[in-house]
Amino acid sequence: MSRASEPSRRTVLAAAIAVAAATGAVTGPAAADAPAGPATGPAQEPPRPVDYRAWTTYSDWRSGSGQGVRAVAGSRPGVVIATPAGRTDYPDPHTGRTASWEYATWTSPVHRLSVPSTEAVASWNAQTPAGTWLQVELRGAYSDGTDTPWYVMGRWAAGDQDIRRTSVDGQADGKSSISTDTFAIKDAASGLRLVSYRLRLTLYRTPGTRLTPTVWRLGAMGSDIPDRFTVPASTPGLTRELAVPRYSQEIHKGQYPEYDNGGEAWCSPTSSQMIIEYRGGRLTPEQLSWVDPSYADPQVCHAARSTYDYQYEGCGNWPFNAAYAATFKDLQAVVTRLASLPDLERLVAAGIPVITSQSFLKEELTGAGYGTSGHLMTVIGFTAAGDVIANDPASPDDNAVRRVYRRREFENIWLRTKRYNASGKVVSGTGGVCYLYFPAHPTAQQRKALAAVGVR
Repeated sequence: MSRASEPSRRTVLAAAIAVAAATGAVTGPAAADAPAGPATGPAQEPPRPVDYRAWTTYSDWRSGSGQGVRAVAGSRPGVVIATPAGRTDYPDPHTGRTASWEYATWTSPVHRLSVPSTEAVASWNAQTPAGTWLQVELRGAYSDGTDTPWYVMGRWAAGDQDIRRTSVDGQADGKSSISTDTFAIKDAASGLRLVSYRLRLTLYRTPGTRLTPTVWRLGAMGSDIPDRFTVPASTPGLTRELAVPRYSQEIHKGQYPEYDNGGEAWCSPTSSQMIIEYRGGRLTPEQLSWVDPSYADPQVCHAARSTYDYQYEGCGNWPFNAAYAATFKDLQAVVTRLASLPDLERLVAAGIPVITSQSFLKEELTGAGYGTSGHLMTVIGFTAAGDVIANDPASPDDNAVRRVYRRREFENIWLRTKRYNASGKVVSGTGGVCYLYFPAHPTAQQRKALAAVGVR
């Protein structure tokens, strides 16, 4: 469960998703291929309302324009600083310190969205040794022929010794704005859409050193989700459960106020840590040495510190969670949307658990025992009846984390874009937002499942 103030960060979604059903504006590529493994979906799937594009290959990195960077080949191609393009001062608003940094930039080619979009979320996978950090920006073109400004989508480092990782508030041009990590059209009912974008990456390092960040994946998800209180019911197609570690966020309540006080504020990093460890990611005693030795599951504390957004003042920044996961060896991570529960089944069938974002009243999810305005949990499987098996960190202890939720209830609370809150007011839903953490070198079955949901 997220902290009480979190919904304000997502209020922009209500406008961003509006009008699609009324205008018929939802478009997308052809239906996905048949699911990997035993999962099956409807006979004919609707067009996918999500476009995810990433730059990951050597040729991808060579296709962009750069100042002071070079592409590196190998088993995991990326982009690094070669000869810096210049030097700049950065006044860190969260430490009060100003420091000088060498920098270099890489700018992607223009990507034309297959789905003219009401919102977009960037995500990245990178290594930032001490003395380095990076910034990701997005600039898009509107359907009216004008352009957005360059929007900062995040200033990020794996550690917190050089800068404080941060989103940037107050970015808007009258047609769109940035709400923490999400680009959104201000008035979706106007018909205005984002039709293309470029991403710009700026790499920073301590002057006079040979240090460099390395970025392996840079991408963004654009979407235009139908405006809906309910979604069509799907047919169960999978019986499988993945052996994902179970961690409770609630046992950390009151821990580390400087990282938003544990408990319900830590659903995102707790969920992230479950899949990181499922994929073999481990923290060393040295990495955990800062954690109070009396605290159980110190790796969850570390995940919270490593995902904390100093502007948002919380651990729920979606791209920061994905970036943290990708700091572990041989792990990739993206933020995207899935269009249906069969999409999720495809991934679980291929051995890829999925972190989902949802909000609901207590009575809307049988067995949860709580209501929430925003919460992350990890889907690890499906029962023979098609019900959802989730590792829900909003549990009193680790042993209680595994839950089985009714398929139809879960499907609706996760995929809808509008809902009624406890006061009867219409508010936004997340429309299928998820984190996907998967191997740097996926199996053939995993590649097929990822491609079926638009991730390559």
